[in-house]
Amino acid sequence: MGYVEDNLVPGENILYKANLHWGMFVGPVILLGTGLLLTIISLIPLVSSTNNGDNSSASATIGCFICCAGPVLLIGIISLVRAFMSYISTEFALTDRRIIAKTGILQQRSLELMIGKVESIGVNQPLLGRVLNFGTIVVCGTGGTKQPFHNIAHPMSLRQKINSQMINITK
Repeated sequence: MGYVEDNLVPGENILYKANLHWGMFVGPVILLGTGLLLTIISLIPLVSSTNNGDNSSASATIGCFICCAGPVLLIGIISLVRAFMSYISTEFALTDRRIIAKTGILQQRSLELMIGKVESIGVNQPLLGRVLNFGTIVVCGTGGTKQPFHNIAHPMSLRQKINSQMINITK
């Protein structure tokens, strides 16, 4: 069970659960791939010099790896792990009574907003977000609460569900 299921009040039902979009992995994967490619390119002279019995280029190859390929590879690994941790630790749900959102593992941030207290729901989608169907949901509450949630998959569908629930509550 996740955060949302653990924090439901008796009689409350989940109407819609949103996830983060897979597109958040594209940048880190490209960075990691670039780091791996640079690593392979920097190791080619080392392999060819060892086959020829010439060990003079070993230090140059190691220097090239440390200066170029190593940092890109390390940043790629860190960004991919960070994206994965964000992906598995983010929950966003609409219940019949409120909006519940949680992000983070070590530092947890949560938002629980009663449907009747929602003032507006904004959706920001860049061009790529429109093509791949992801965006930022901005929930504005009556007390001035303005919470953005980035990289939400199917944000227009989520907004539509929240709006229809707001109408049901006001009836």
